[in-house]
Amino acid sequence: MGLTNLSNIDFLLIMGRAVFLVFSFALATVTFTAWRRAARRESEQMQAQNQALLEQLAQIHARFDCTDQQVRQLGEQLEQAATRSASVGRAAPGYQIAIRLARGGASADELAGGCGLTRAEADLVRRLHGPAQGGLRQAS
Repeated sequence: MGLTNLSNIDFLLIMGRAVFLVFSFALATVTFTAWRRAARRESEQMQAQNQALLEQLAQIHARFDCTDQQVRQLGEQLEQAATRSASVGRAAPGYQIAIRLARGGASADELAGGCGLTRAEADLVRRLHGPAQGGLRQAS
């Protein structure tokens, strides 16, 4: 009787181990499947984030191109302004000569013809720097 009881106990232990192994395998399968689903979701989220970042990068690039173009235009405008300033700076001696001539009593026609001024400029230079009229002293 002791031998049969021992074999029944061995049989029960073997059956317990088999059930435990099947249960462990089923649990591992469920866990692995859940892990794969989570990994897939994370991968999809990362792809969506990467796509959003690429779109933002494209927008930034477009803004940069626009800003670069505006900076170039401003640079060209500055160069043009510098060129105009240089040409105005060369014309300044004509005004200096016109002022001296106006102080000496030259007429507006003489100032316009001799110094390259327009008639309105010559009149203004004569009024500002010419001899006083009617006893009033003009500002120099």
